Amino acid sequence: MKQTDPAFPNSGAAPTRVLVAEDDDKTRIALVFLLQRHGYEVTVVNDGQAALDILLGPNPPHIALLDWEMPRLDGLHVCIGVRTMPARDYTYIVMLTAHDRDSDLLAAFAAGVDDFLSKPVDSAQLLARLRCGERVLALERRGIERIAELEKAMEEVRALKRLLPICMYCKKVRDDADYWHDIDAYIHQQTGTDFSHGICPGCMETVVEPQLAAVIKAKENG
Repeated sequence: MKQTDPAFPNSGAAPTRVLVAEDDDKTRIALVFLLQRHGYEVTVVNDGQAALDILLGPNPPHIALLDWEMPRLDGLHVCIGVRTMPARDYTYIVMLTAHDRDSDLLAAFAAGVDDFLSKPVDSAQLLARLRCGERVLALERRGIERIAELEKAMEEVRALKRLLPICMYCKKVRDDADYWHDIDAYIHQQTGTDFSHGICPGCMETVVEPQLAAVIKAKENG
């Protein structure tokens, strides 16, 4: 459900998709109502195996709210199943449970849970944790985009390191499509690099200074 009210955190943007895995009817209905009211797109299941199937399936929800105690598979094992699958988009997992011992908290975090919320669930705390999850996911997406940009840049650098045909007279370089380019324009096209021209010390000594001396001498004799 997409909301346009400015009071909703997802207003004007594609809604964050949330999986609610809860076997208690009253709790499940209350969670769905709260999340939809605040602009989240909700998928609902009432057992752990169904939750795991969705989270391991194509295009899973971004955030999962998992009850600890569920039929077929508990929330802890759902989390472990998600975290052991390599090369997947990250799913932010919040465990909902009446367990409040320190050992339970440590077990949940060891299984890969991102956050932990005791029942009965406080609405304000849940929404705050969801916003935190959205920030984490946004950072992860930006990190993936940045890695892709760096990989593209490295490929461009590797392309420049390969053998380039260059004209021995005009110094133009030939691309893969058999077009000839000025070397400055070619490198700018491939990497975005611009050149500022100068004179190296060797050329200054062997080329420029003799030319200047010749000009000065010609003026003196003229």
